[in-house]
This record gives sequence, C-alpha cells and structure tokens, in this order.
Amino acid sequence: MKEALFLEPVFKEMIWGGTRLREDFHYEIPGEQTGECWAVSAHANGDCKVKGGSFAGEHLSTLWKEHRELFGGAEGEVFPLLIKIIDAKADLSIQVHPDDEYAKVHENGSLGKTECWYILDCDPDAKIVIGHHAQSKEELKQMIADKRWNDLIRVLPIKKGDFFQIEPGTVHAIKAGTLILETQQNSDITYRLYDYDRLSNGKPRELHLEKSIDVIGCPHQDVVTDRAVEQKAGAAVEKLVSCKYYSVEKLEVVGACSFELKEKFRIFSVVEGSGVLDGTELKKGDHFILPAGYGTYELAGDMVLISSYPQE
Repeated sequence: MKEALFLEPVFKEMIWGGTRLREDFHYEIPGEQTGECWAVSAHANGDCKVKGGSFAGEHLSTLWKEHRELFGGAEGEVFPLLIKIIDAKADLSIQVHPDDEYAKVHENGSLGKTECWYILDCDPDAKIVIGHHAQSKEELKQMIADKRWNDLIRVLPIKKGDFFQIEPGTVHAIKAGTLILETQQNSDITYRLYDYDRLSNGKPRELHLEKSIDVIGCPHQDVVTDRAVEQKAGAAVEKLVSCKYYSVEKLEVVGACSFELKEKFRIFSVVEGSGVLDGTELKKGDHFILPAGYGTYELAGDMVLISSYPQE
C-alpha cells in the first residue's frame, strides 16, 4: 500500500507536566499540566486514530487486529511499540519497569517495558536519573528502608541529543526541564520507587516498593549504545540502538534522500524542521507509519526524524 498512516496523538495530564507540547509542537493540549503525548499507540490507555486517507478515524489497535497485512503479517497479540513525547516541567517519580517474564506473572499477562530516550531538548543544567549505587539486594533494601535516596540514586548530567537505553530493572527518572522522545514496548506498567513525598489531590501517590525491589538489577549496569552514522546523499542516518524489541534511528534530512522500506513497517516522528514525504507535507510533531509493501520513499526538506521498527 503506497499510503502512509498519519496518527492523531493522545495526551495525558500529569502532576509534573507543562505546556511545551503546545509551545514546541503546536498541539492542542488538554491543560497546563500536559506531560505526555502518546504519538503512536495502540494501547488501551491511549489508542491513536488515523488522521486521514483510506483508514481515517480507525484506531491503530483496530488496524492491528483487522488489517495485519498493513504490518506485513507481523505476529503478536498487540501492536509491539509505543512512541511518546514527554514534557517534564517537574521531576518524574523515580521508577523501574519489569521484564516480560515478571509482568506476565504479576501484571495479568502484560508485556514488560524496555524503553529508550532521545533528549529532544533540556535546560542547560538538566539532569537525569539512571541507575543506583547499591551493590547488592540487601544493601538496596537497607538504603530504601533508611530513606537514603540521595545516596542510592545515580544522577547524570544531560544535553540535547543524548540517548539512553533503559532496560527492565533499571532505576530511572526524567527530571525537570527535559523534553524527550521515548520509544518503548507497548506496555503501561511502571513501579514507583520514590516520589519525593509529593501529594496529588492531597494524598501521596502509590508506591510499589516490594515489586520494585523484586525487579531492580543489582549492581546497576549501564547499556552502552554504538551510535554509528551512515552518510547518504541528502541525509545522515544514525543508528541509536538495536535491541531485542526494536531498532531506533535518527534521520537528519538536508535536501532529498531516497530510501527503501525493508522492514515489515516503520514508524517516523518529525522532531525538528519540516519537509515532504513523497509530496506529502511534513511538519514538526507529525507521526506516521509506512505500512508493508510501501517500497521506495523519498524524504526531502530540512528536518530531523526519529524512526523505529520492531525486531522480528
């Protein structure tokens, strides 16, 4: 099918959210604390609709169930990936995700959550939480029991363009002043380890200490990604990560460049600039899927896209 599937985002208000999804991407957000744009999602908690074309108004989950030919007959009960843009005006809770095996047993058969972050923008002094300093489960439990959060949590400086792969079992948190694009498994399972004793509607938000301790890896191990760049006429293609669940690339288009769709389908998010896809205008904040059989396509203009596809 020679027709891209453009998707209508779903927005989530969060106590830590802000207004940059409106200011930077010109989305019509629901309120002044909008934290998440679910840009490409077939999850029950946020199911994107197709904007126009042959499948206008259809939910992505419906296309996955009823038109699997669009996805090259890819297997799986649910659409495999979920793409978000996250605006952290304040610190997010410190959290951890389970793997598939743990989630299947403890979360009613849900998928686990492997994810990765591309830093779209951040404050000059912005930081991020990835990992912890406990050397064993026993030390982890004791530090949590003693509320020694500053000693436990590992905080790193960040800058625009940084990229992080977050494996299940990794303690992590996006901190204030950060705008990211997240590529993840199609899962909404998060275990909250610490929330700075904040109140939401007058009450502390639920913590999941037992499950968090169960799944946190000790000691922490960083994932090092090899960011190899391929220079093409009119574009630079940077491989950000390739793991069990997805491959993610950054495409910098300056001019025009032709590509061949070799995967069963491919997801794109325009994160800077503007251009065209085979004559169809693209602007910052557009998200689309190239379906199976699309073949050769041309991207032209002056823009940056983050592209992903599931591993077969």
